[in-house]
This record gives sequence, structure tokens and C-alpha cells, in this order.
Amino acid sequence: MVKLSRFIVDKRKAFFLVFIIVAVFCASSISKVKVNDDITTYLPDTTETRRGLTIMDEEFVTYGTARVMLSNITYDQARNVADTLELIDGVTEVAFDDTEDHYQNASALFDVTFDGEAGDPAAIAAMDEVREQVSGYDASISTEVGLDTSAQLQKEMGVILVIAAAVIVAVLLFTSKSYMEVPVYIIVFAVAAVMNMGTNYWFGTISFITNAIAVVLQLALAIDYAIIFCHRYMEERDNGLDAREADIAALSKAIVEISSSSLTTISGLVALMLMQLRIGFDMGIVLAKGIICSMIAVFCLMPGLLMLFNKPIERTRHSDLMPHITLWGRAMVKVRFILPPIFIAVTVACVFFSNNCAYVFSTNSINGANLPDYRIAADKIAATFGQSNTIAMLVPKGDYEKEGAILRQAEALPDIRTATGLANVEADDGRMITDRMNPRQFAELAGVDVELARLLYQAYGLSQEEYGAIFQNPDDYSVPVIKVFNFLLEQKDKGVVNLSGEQEEKVEDLRDQLDAGLAQLEGENWSRLVFTADTPEEGEEPFALLDELRAIASRYYGEDVILVGNSTNARDLSESFSGDNLKISVLTALFVMVILLFTFKSAGLPVLLVLTIQGSIWINFSFPYLQGTNMFFLAYLVVSSIQMGATIDYAIVITNRYLELKGLMGDRREAIVTALDQSFPTVFTSGSIMTVAGFLIGKLSTDSTISSVGLALGRGTLISIILVMTVLPQFLLLGDSLIERTALTLNRSRNKRFDQGTMRLDGHVRGHIEGFVDGEFKGVIHGSVDALIESKYQGKERDHEDE
Repeated sequence: MVKLSRFIVDKRKAFFLVFIIVAVFCASSISKVKVNDDITTYLPDTTETRRGLTIMDEEFVTYGTARVMLSNITYDQARNVADTLELIDGVTEVAFDDTEDHYQNASALFDVTFDGEAGDPAAIAAMDEVREQVSGYDASISTEVGLDTSAQLQKEMGVILVIAAAVIVAVLLFTSKSYMEVPVYIIVFAVAAVMNMGTNYWFGTISFITNAIAVVLQLALAIDYAIIFCHRYMEERDNGLDAREADIAALSKAIVEISSSSLTTISGLVALMLMQLRIGFDMGIVLAKGIICSMIAVFCLMPGLLMLFNKPIERTRHSDLMPHITLWGRAMVKVRFILPPIFIAVTVACVFFSNNCAYVFSTNSINGANLPDYRIAADKIAATFGQSNTIAMLVPKGDYEKEGAILRQAEALPDIRTATGLANVEADDGRMITDRMNPRQFAELAGVDVELARLLYQAYGLSQEEYGAIFQNPDDYSVPVIKVFNFLLEQKDKGVVNLSGEQEEKVEDLRDQLDAGLAQLEGENWSRLVFTADTPEEGEEPFALLDELRAIASRYYGEDVILVGNSTNARDLSESFSGDNLKISVLTALFVMVILLFTFKSAGLPVLLVLTIQGSIWINFSFPYLQGTNMFFLAYLVVSSIQMGATIDYAIVITNRYLELKGLMGDRREAIVTALDQSFPTVFTSGSIMTVAGFLIGKLSTDSTISSVGLALGRGTLISIILVMTVLPQFLLLGDSLIERTALTLNRSRNKRFDQGTMRLDGHVRGHIEGFVDGEFKGVIHGSVDALIESKYQGKERDHEDE
């Protein structure tokens, strides 16, 4: 490590050049990153929702819609507004009448349908015109047309990042020993952030959630690496080393310490990557890469910056602003028999509370304090006119009689408000476009000559090899009107059939209606039936309705039925949640315990540390239950893995200090008091940054998913800080014998020795040898040794001067 550190420090100008090139390249590559705004694409391919969405994307067009509610308006005024909206270019239909579905309690509801999809520019322009027309009323508008959540989120996260940066600078100024440390931190983090963002294009696409929060979370998770290194550097300078030697010594120690610390954070992110929902992999791999980028910047760029800013750092030194907390440490020692039992009792209760938390799986179900405008509007509309939960059903194409039967039975269910399919789309006077008609009936409907209709039917029969249309009375031959009409259009387009002006106009009007219906309801291989239910998107009621709809359709199609919608998505996610939850919790704890086992070489110590942080996780996720609110499932999965992996570092810092000081001071109580006092600046700095970042995201973001992640992360970090500063030191004191008895050493004799002179060693040394050393040795040490020594051979030679 010393040789490597010396190389990095001495070749700092070359590293500067490399980082400049990398930073420029990565900055130019940020624009190459493709952001995916559709979270449903991260569902496993085997889920019903993913299969259904893939089919709908390939075979159907889904026109944009909007629900517009005007409050405090008379029916006549509302009727005039509806007429005005229908005239807008790009609006194909405005559903409004005097029933309770559209007018009640002096409120009017307009169901607007556009002639383009939600992202179509024409539909967006029409939606803007709708907003303009109703701007003078008390309007609530719920729509996805023109809704760019990614752009809105980026704008919000820009504000959050600026506020977080200001708070972080203030914290760093308060906890630093020199004001010029802060510019070094800023440069290192900025380079690390650019490196991470600029390499995201390696993954093809990343989710809009990851793209939005990765920078803030990278800052919160990795800033302590720079803090640890800088604090080490300042300590070495205070010990009398010149800038170069202090830089080398600090880096050689920090590489090992930071690398070990980062493993716990990365292990939590690796567990997150193993989620069944692939959004976990997306977030985990980007954040893990961010941790690695931060470590590279700290190890390779920061040493050179400390040398470059050496003189300004020395000139801007200031007195220590961090208070000493020895009184707090002594208080914790005195109550060591009181707090642990209370913590265990609270933790047991919180296990029950967190397991009974109301987890939700649809973003429209999250109870947030800072909801976006469209969610507020949707809630207002639902409070007046009821819920509008859309469920799509895909069945094999072709049998209109079966589709009609399903639609009629589904429409009779009490929770179904509307049922739409080709089989119940009206052609004229109560006749549906899928009804079977003979030539005379078709001629009346289409406005064509009856003889032409007979010839058309005969030609259609011949094309379908149904020869009864030719050799029998053509008036006895009936065909679903949609099929013969499509055949008519094909022949007309080929020039085989010529129509008069009036006939042509009527046929073209029917063509427009039919094209709109076919594009939305019939694909190449599947038919789509659309139901609107007065139910929430998730819960026992909508899930039971899904089962009823499936049961109806299964009578006709067996297993060839696919349900798609927010309700099916929520149920798919809820079914995978328990497995993901167990997998992440077990793997995160297991990874961390293995890392701690090798770090501290004690089987008992990892249990104490993990118990403390796991207790903070259970307490964190008890808050929604106690507050009577809900928790988005993704926030739980993400935060539980990050909280364990990241905040365990605080426990490691205190434990490391305690074990060092216990061997030197002899008195365990004084050692824990001193350990708390020495660790407080690091824990406070890193912990406060992550807490502030989390709460800022939670309070300022209007995206329900990201807001819930931020709030849970900020609250969880704060709880972890409190526990590692209160319960953990008491666990270390009370469990000291457990730690010693479960130490993984070949030589269990670990008596403390103090010697001076020349010592020959072949083994492991941990302690102070004119400066702290922790490593494997085979050789001779000249000087004083005050350490715990595990050695295959120990020999001491004294000369006359030493004696």
C-alpha cells in the first residue's frame, strides 16, 4: 500500500491529465444515456402484465384520454363547454350527459378522447387547447397526454441537488479542520459524479428513477470516503509529517479502510440487483458503479489535489468546531444495563409493526404529502364521481359471439361501469358492427345499392371459400358486418367497386369510425376488451374483480386470457414482493456479516453490529404503520438494502476505534467513551449528509416513487445514527466477552505485551509501533511495541542501551 500510495502521489500530474481526459469524455457522453420512462418494462417477462403490455404495444393503438372536472357550474354551462371542447382539432369525442356519471353536485365531468396517443404532438396540442378552454373554471384535469414525468423529475432533482449541496458545504465547513478542504471535496465528487453519469450509456438504457436520484445518492453514500481520507491526511500533518509524506501515509491507510467500508455498501446494492423486478438491478448497478467511481476519484485524484492545495489548506486552518461528547459517552456507559433491554423490546414490537405495514404496489395508491397536480386532480374527481380503474382483457381474435357474451356478462357485474369491445360498438340503431347481417340489411346500413350488396356478399363468400353465397339465395347468407365492410373497402381501394358521391361519403364516414375502433380493439392475433371499474387500483376488491373477469372469459377461451392494467400490475408486484423482500433482507445481512467476519475476525461482533442496524430498519418501517399511512413496496426494498449496506459503516467506525483503544487504554469504559468522541465527527458528517439528502428528496419531489424512497432513506439514516451512538456502544461493552471468545485466531493467547528493543516476529501485529500498524509481518522491528501480538515466533534481543 505504501509503494502504491507513493506512486500515486508522485505521479499526480499524470493522474491529473488522465482525469481531465476522462471527465471531458464522460461529460460529452451524458447526452448518450437513454432514459426509460416506463417502469413496467422492468417487470419480468413471465408476468401477465408484461406479456399483455408487449402484445398491446405490438398490435393496438391506445388513444390519449383526459378526465376534466369543472366544479361549481350549472348543467347548461357544462353543456356549452362540452360542445366547445368537441370542436377542438384533435379531439374525437367528449362524453358528457345529464346522468350522475357526468353531472352531480354542481360538478361536471367530461371524458375527452383524442385522435392520437398520449405522446402524439397533435394530442398534446389538443390537450393544451382543452386546458385553455377550461382555464376560467374551477377545473381538475387528470390525463397522461403531454405528461413528461422525467422532465419534471429532472427539474425537481436539480433544485434538490442545489439545496443539498449548500447544506453539505455547510456541514463540511463545520466539521473540517481547514476551509480549503471543502473545494477539494467538491472537485473530487464532481469528477466522480460525471464519471458515473457519463458511463451509464454502457447499459443501453436506465430508468428515469435511477437517472434522477443516482447523483444525490452517490453523494450521500460515498462522500464519507473523501472525508475519511482527508481526516487521515490532516492527522498525519498534525503528527509532524510534511505534505508529501502525510499524503502517502494517509493514502496507504485509507485505501484499506475505505475499501473495506465500501464492500458493505456494495453488498447491499448487489442484493438489490437480485430483485425479480429488474428496476432493482438498474438502480443497484448504477449506484454500485457510482461507489467505484467515487473510490477511484478519492484514491487517484484526491491525493494530488491535497498536494496542490497544500498551502491554502494550511493557511485556512481553523479551530475545531465539532464539540467533544465525552459527557454523552459517560452517560451511555452509565445506562448500559437500561437501554439494551428497551431496544430489544422496541425492536421486537417493530418487527410486528413493519410486517403489518400497508405496502402498496401502484404509484397512484401512495399517500404522499407532496403529490403532483395530476394525482390531486384524479383524487378530486374520484371523490365526486367515483374511481375509474381501467382493465384491459386480451382474447384470441375472431369469435365476436364469444366477445359479446363476455361483454354482456361483465357489464352486469356491480363494480363495472363500462365494457367496450368490437362486439358492442354500435353501427346504427342498436345494431353492432359485429352483428351478422344479410345483403339487404348491409345495403341499408352502408347506404349502397342492394344489388351491389348481393354481389359484394357473393364475392366475399368466394374469397372465403363459402360457396353457399353463390349457389343459394344470397339474401340467406349472413356475415358479421365488420368483415363484409372491410371487404368492401378493400375492393373500393382496388377500384373494383365504384360508389356514387353520397354513397362514398357515407362509406368513408363508416370507415373512419371502423378504423378508430379496429386500431384500439382488434389486432393481428388478439382482440381487446376494455372495462372501467369503480374500484381502487389495488386491494381485495379489485383483485376479486380480476378473478371474476377471468372466470367469465375462461368459460369461452380457457387459459388464453390475459388481463392488463394497473390492478394486474399491482397484483404481479405484490406476488413477487414477499420473495424479493426475503431475498434482499437475508442476502444483505449475510453479505455484511461475512465482510464483518473477515474484517474483525470475530463471529460474535458481526451479530452485534448487524442487529443494531437491522433494528433501525425495523423501526424505520414501523412509522407508516404507526402513522396509519402506506409504504410503496419499492421504497422498502431499496432503502432496506441501502440502509444496511451504508449505515453499517457508522457502526464499523465506532467499533474499530473501540477495539484499538481498548488494547491501548486497558479500561473498556474509557475506551468506549473515547471511541464515541473520536468517531462522532465522521458519523455526524456522513450521516447528516445522507439524512439531509433523503429528507430533501422526500419533501420536494412530486414523484411518488422517489419521494417515498427519499423519505424512508432520510428517516432510516437518522435512526441508524441514533442507535450507533446509543445502543451500539452498550452492546460493545456488554458483549465484550462474547467478542473475545468468538475471535477467530489460531493462538487464543492474546495477552498484552509491552517491550522495547529489537523484536523478531513471524505473524500478525495489531497495535502501536511508533505509529499504528495492522498487518502481517515477518522480520525485525526496532523500537517500542505496545500491541496485541499473534506470532508463530516471538523473540527479543536487548542491547545495553535498551536495557
